Amino acid sequence: MRLLACTAALAMGCFAVPAHAEATKVVYGYAWADGTGHLRVVPKSAAFVRKDGFVGYRLKAVTGAKEVRLGYTRASYGRVTVACDLKETEGQVALDAKGLGRTACKPGDLDDSLDRGPVPLRVEYQGSRAVRINEFLVQGWPAARTARGTLKRVNDSTVLFATGGKQVKLGYTYATSFHRTTARCQDAWLAGKPVNADKNGLGKKSCTAADLTRALKTAKHPVLVKIDYTPGVDGVNEVWEVFGDA
Repeated sequence: MRLLACTAALAMGCFAVPAHAEATKVVYGYAWADGTGHLRVVPKSAAFVRKDGFVGYRLKAVTGAKEVRLGYTRASYGRVTVACDLKETEGQVALDAKGLGRTACKPGDLDDSLDRGPVPLRVEYQGSRAVRINEFLVQGWPAARTARGTLKRVNDSTVLFATGGKQVKLGYTYATSFHRTTARCQDAWLAGKPVNADKNGLGKKSCTAADLTRALKTAKHPVLVKIDYTPGVDGVNEVWEVFGDA
């Protein structure tokens, strides 16, 4: 009887969906690299904008949105640039009718994009795997701000910043500046005398993001800092080591 029912269903053009098949979901937001072949993104609400020559999206925070981590090594990647290896649009864009990047690129090109910093993306995914990724242009990139608080290392490109009773997860790249109070950029956190601290206890020795990673690895507890960061995008632009309680 069951066989006859299945045969009849096939004859009518029907087909059975495997019980384990996962529905495709979509997320918009600023993506960050999160390990080899993976990205993380906090979902935003996205409104399509076509005005005064601009075609793209306006992103807004979603209350209670939880970060999504996805593997993308088998995903298609559409860029807004006219060539996959360009860092910037250089005045020319390749967009489809929905304002999404349409230059067909490879996952390796997304590696390069994410290495440079956060990328506004629309991601279609199933489970923990991205299947289609499109870059887009953002209307009104959030403004940066400065704040004091504590910093704790998550991995080599991610930190937790706590200030005013709140904690936020932030990403950083090779472009992030690090200002030290120590004698050398390679020193452990607050090692030695604060020979490079200003009158407010802030570091003034220019160092790199790699030095920040190295220094944070030596810190067993959250460390006092001043940072310049971009809320919404959740990226760190500059970090100042702070000596003592200054």
